Amino acid sequence: MSDDPTNDGGGRTRELGFRLWQQLPLLVVLVALWMLLWGSLSLLTIVTGIVLALAVTRVFYLPPVELSGRFNVFWFAVFIARFGIELVAASFQVAWQAVSPRGVRQNAVIAVPLETRSDFIVTLTSISIALIPGSLVVEIDRENSVVYLHALSVRNEADVEANRRRVLEYEARIVRALGSRDDVERMRS
Repeated sequence: MSDDPTNDGGGRTRELGFRLWQQLPLLVVLVALWMLLWGSLSLLTIVTGIVLALAVTRVFYLPPVELSGRFNVFWFAVFIARFGIELVAASFQVAWQAVSPRGVRQNAVIAVPLETRSDFIVTLTSISIALIPGSLVVEIDRENSVVYLHALSVRNEADVEANRRRVLEYEARIVRALGSRDDVERMRS
């Protein structure tokens, strides 16, 4: 038996409890997804969702998602409002391009280096951009935090810069709403 106090049963229990607490948002999302897939809110669906979520997180390797533990309601509301406005505007713009006699003449794949190094923020930024019609994330360079974006109707360098600026604005709004204090400070400088 080891004399190391961190190697006792209580230390392992605390570590397991901390990991479980850290993965709680993922587990809740998995259970909610399970209930949505079954279209049911019953005790059986909840219990099987919990068992399945625990099994998935234990059997399959998932890199740890480091959440900042910070949530700013005001900036989250700003993000949601801007996202909704841009979603509607881009939908009409892409619909017009689809029926317009001119159509879409030029596209581009644009590299956008992000400020943050957080996998969580990079993922949320990429998902937000991909959900807006007219743009699609084709690749993410995780090591360098670079998002490669395919954009419609890019005619010149000004359009390229406008798309880069739009992605960086999304990143900034997400960082203000959910990012760590370090990410917020990095965005300010």
